[in-house]
Amino acid sequence: MPKQWIYRSRLGSFSLPVSSLLMLMGLLILTALISMLSLSAGSTWLLPSEVINALMHSSSQAQSLVVETLRLPRVIMGLMVGAGLGCSGLILQSVIRNPLASPDVVGITSGASAAAVCFLSFFQLSLSMAWLPLFAIIGAVFAASLVYLLAWRGGVTPMRMILVGIGISAAMSAVTTFMLATGSVSGSLAAYIWLTGSIYGANWQDVQALLPWLLLSLPCALLFTRSINAQELGDNIAIGLGISIQKLRMILVALSVLLAAPVVAYAGAVGFVGLIAPHIARRLVTRGFGLLMPASALVGGILVVLADLCARMLFQPLDIPAGVFVSAIGAPFFLYLLFRQRF
Repeated sequence: MPKQWIYRSRLGSFSLPVSSLLMLMGLLILTALISMLSLSAGSTWLLPSEVINALMHSSSQAQSLVVETLRLPRVIMGLMVGAGLGCSGLILQSVIRNPLASPDVVGITSGASAAAVCFLSFFQLSLSMAWLPLFAIIGAVFAASLVYLLAWRGGVTPMRMILVGIGISAAMSAVTTFMLATGSVSGSLAAYIWLTGSIYGANWQDVQALLPWLLLSLPCALLFTRSINAQELGDNIAIGLGISIQKLRMILVALSVLLAAPVVAYAGAVGFVGLIAPHIARRLVTRGFGLLMPASALVGGILVVLADLCARMLFQPLDIPAGVFVSAIGAPFFLYLLFRQRF
């Protein structure tokens, strides 16, 4: 029987496994270490003490410029991108009750990608680049709404949702390919880079624009912890506990879109994070959604920041999109999951 940490108050009490709490603390420490390494590494290497001095505004102007202006927004953006995609994937896997569900599979990412490529191919010259995130968010919302409507037949079942999602994802990918083939050369080149996924050039304006979406969506998702834990046991049990399954699914899919769409809008189609981060989190903490949510956020952030660090350092002076390295990790893991599902 694992040791439990028990918290009691006038509003009630709850218990958490001590091993899971220690694992979350370990993930926090690992996140801090990788973030420090990312802030230190680059064409100009800095000691950890120099990074801390720069953050405390007690270093030279050159070091402050490197840390605060160039690297810190990129690290924070990587953590937020990983957290948003990881939690979005966790919610979808809980709703659909399928370990292969993720924003990439059910059409959210492909919808955002199609809209973003449409902008880059046909509207880039006439509109400001500030419109790109809005196009991507609209595309993701449209794709998710289409999946839900087509899967509805007196209600939505997990199997219909994932099958329709795969079909919509394939259709959106075909639309994206068509626009890449018919668009301008400059627009197609920019679209290819965006489709790979990168946090290159992230600045404080991007961080400030993305942060409110996560601050709104993540706490809202945690409010449904008990309902999500119940519905993972099956529809009949959840209904017996008084949960409105169809209403819960609609809310959770909307929250998943609110988490994934802005992230994809600002960082591009970073693949596989929403798929593998929840699976890694399940191997580290207990299966309760209240613990899986922060674990998935931390694992996703670690994956993206580590991939971006590899992208910056391994092929200098080139800066490879981080999505390349995430996919290098995610593709074998995806095949591993398929193998486990098959056998």
